Amino acid sequence: MAELLYRLGRLSARRAWLVIVSWLAVLGLAVGGFAVFGGALSSTFSIPGTETERVSAELSDRLSDVSGASATVVFSSDDGTAFSAGQESEITDALSALTPVDSVSGVIDPFETDAQRAEQAQEISDGRDQIEAGRQQLTDGKAQLDAAKQELAAGQAQLDAAIEQAKAAGFYEASVAQFEAQQAQLDAGAAELDTQQATLDENATLLDEQQQQLEYGEVLIDAAAGISTVSDDGATALGLITFDNDLFDLSEEVKSTLASQLDAVDIAGVSVNYSAAIATSVDGLLGVGEIIGVLLAGIVLLVLFRAFLPAVLPIVSSIIGVGVGVAGSLAFSDVVDMTSVTPILGVMLGLAVGIDYTLFIVQRHRRQLSEGMDLQESIGLANGTSGNAVVFAGSTVLVALIALNVSGVPFLGVMGTVGAVCVFIAVLIAISLTPALLSLLGTRVLSRRARNKVSHQAQHLAPVKPMRTGRAVATLALTTIGLLIIAIPALSMRLGLPDGSSEPADSTQYRTYNTVAQEFGAGQNGALLVTARLSDAVSDDQIVKTQAELAEQLMDFDGVVAVAPVGVSDESDYFAFQVIPIDGPSSESTEILVTELRASSPLDGDITLGVAGSASGNIDISEKLASVLPLYLGVVVGLSLLILILVFRSLLVPIIATAGYVLSLLAAFGAMVAVYQWGWLGALFGVTDPGPLLNFAPIIIMGVLFGLAMDYQLFLVSGMREAYVHGVPARTAVISGLRSGRAVVTAAAIIMIAVFGGFIFSHLAIVRPLGFGLAIGVLFDAFVVRMLLIPALMHLLGTSVWWLPRWLDRILPSVDVEGAALERSHPVHPGASDATPSEAAPVRTAR
Repeated sequence: MAELLYRLGRLSARRAWLVIVSWLAVLGLAVGGFAVFGGALSSTFSIPGTETERVSAELSDRLSDVSGASATVVFSSDDGTAFSAGQESEITDALSALTPVDSVSGVIDPFETDAQRAEQAQEISDGRDQIEAGRQQLTDGKAQLDAAKQELAAGQAQLDAAIEQAKAAGFYEASVAQFEAQQAQLDAGAAELDTQQATLDENATLLDEQQQQLEYGEVLIDAAAGISTVSDDGATALGLITFDNDLFDLSEEVKSTLASQLDAVDIAGVSVNYSAAIATSVDGLLGVGEIIGVLLAGIVLLVLFRAFLPAVLPIVSSIIGVGVGVAGSLAFSDVVDMTSVTPILGVMLGLAVGIDYTLFIVQRHRRQLSEGMDLQESIGLANGTSGNAVVFAGSTVLVALIALNVSGVPFLGVMGTVGAVCVFIAVLIAISLTPALLSLLGTRVLSRRARNKVSHQAQHLAPVKPMRTGRAVATLALTTIGLLIIAIPALSMRLGLPDGSSEPADSTQYRTYNTVAQEFGAGQNGALLVTARLSDAVSDDQIVKTQAELAEQLMDFDGVVAVAPVGVSDESDYFAFQVIPIDGPSSESTEILVTELRASSPLDGDITLGVAGSASGNIDISEKLASVLPLYLGVVVGLSLLILILVFRSLLVPIIATAGYVLSLLAAFGAMVAVYQWGWLGALFGVTDPGPLLNFAPIIIMGVLFGLAMDYQLFLVSGMREAYVHGVPARTAVISGLRSGRAVVTAAAIIMIAVFGGFIFSHLAIVRPLGFGLAIGVLFDAFVVRMLLIPALMHLLGTSVWWLPRWLDRILPSVDVEGAALERSHPVHPGASDATPSEAAPVRTAR
């Protein structure tokens, strides 16, 4: 590999303009492909096979009119007074103007909705009065009927007495016709009374039924009392926009159109804000914070190189690599679902590793030039040595990113693939474009002062002494204990997806979330959709009763503020309800409520409950991601350990490297929890309201940080191994390798931290914890683990750290990561022997 890269470096240096133009052409093709074929990015996340996805699909099939996404628009009176009639009319008109927008299925006017609820409450009250009046009429009618029955009974008694008297006097036969006529009148009266009694009974039954329906209506109104669209003081109103599609399929064009129209609404004395469903934008991959991060990286390079042109070279090459990788990947966004974070991860990694990998090669080339090596030879040798290390270092990052596909989470797999593409392009750029650019720079890659001091003599390093054992023990103890203390907050880590409360305080989505929470309750920011599937369909006259009974059962759950029916299937066997929890979508109480609702199914033995909604989706995604973490970590660590065993020809070095990575990872998680979940130093990092960590941040940081940690391990420990196999004592070799590599690794780590740190202040809130976690993780891993803990531990282990079973040593191929064999065949300065200064001692072979 080293010889191949040497030849590639020489070829790129000789054909510099051809290589540069070729890469620019590739960049043009990538950008053109994105412009022609690129599709929309989504700001939402879904995982097939989760309970939320199942219920959402069921809702779409059974109740398509309630399965679409929705967005909230908040209208607030500037002076805190109730809206005037004119303002209400303008708000209604503003909402109505949104209906022609594509994918908008309708808008809900808050004042009309509020009036309808008031009207329903009044109808219930009027109905109650009417029923009372009807019962009074029934009572009066019954009294009249009873009086008539008494009169009829008295008449019958008189007739019976008269008949008896007639029979006793012997003139009954003469008066029988008269008696029969009187009896017929009494029978007709009795029949009339029976008819009236039947009517009264029917009316009483009807009133009972109406009373029962009224009670069901009262139950539903009481259950929904916690849901409102106009605040009690009349100064805040919530409009609702409903869509035909779910949030994942809602295009950026639709959201941008709605945002533009709402931003243009001008109602005197009224402020307009809208929720993250509309406000979340993925426009622009780089913001001010990201640009500042790149500028800081440039400053680090300028300090390291003390010359402008070589400092600019890594940044230029990394930007070209990012352009090719990200634009090329986005060209497939129309056929592959990509989230808004997908290109951001590519940009983060492409910039960071692109700058670092180029830096390693440039720094090696500068050192060789300063020692008098020929320009073309130096470029080839730098590419064959440091470039070889770059290829192996990049392979560990690629393994970590591609392994995200084993998680079974589609959007994570796509993110990992795009990130891997960007890292792969960064490696190709480093080993092909960098030599071409170095050729054009010539000796200007050195500062003027350095050019004047070029020497054709090899630079001998001062004698190296191993660190003191007591210092090694203290360093090991302090670094381990310190990282474990920082990791303590990770024990209380909660995962979720960001909501409006995680946005900047001056953003429209934060103001919307906060206003809704203050005026209407935090639960209205994350309503649940609860479905109830019955074993048997109910008749039409039983629908309201069934809804009331189900609403009562749902209200019995702890943490439920309000319940409102939102739909019934045509078959009348599937009911849907909007359930308002007491807290927001990312709260622990809402998570508990979702769990309890699912655990309680089936209700009454035959009612199957389902839960959907943003809070439910967050819980499902978090649980899915947590379940795949062990598998992912096993795959990444296993494959990378194989690479490290091959590179270092040792069993303990890879194990030590992985153990150090675990410490830095836990410390990074602890710092993330402290800042984003607990709110420590929140003002410094733009955390307005602390909440759960981004649920896919741990797995992303786990993979990326592992790759980067192994990069630093490779660049530092390979120097230690090279010194050891050339005869330097094991403990002395530790310091020798550390001293030779720490300057460039320090600069590389600072650049990584600067680039990742720039994303902490990204305009996308979802990106910020990723930037912070990666930046703080690199800080811990590079400066604490790789430069302090690992050297101390390797010192204590001594020679045993390089132990490898003989049988394994025989079957492993020889991998010359640093290109030592190539370096021996291409001396640094004319006339030098094939041996390097470190080879003066007897050589220990790797076998």
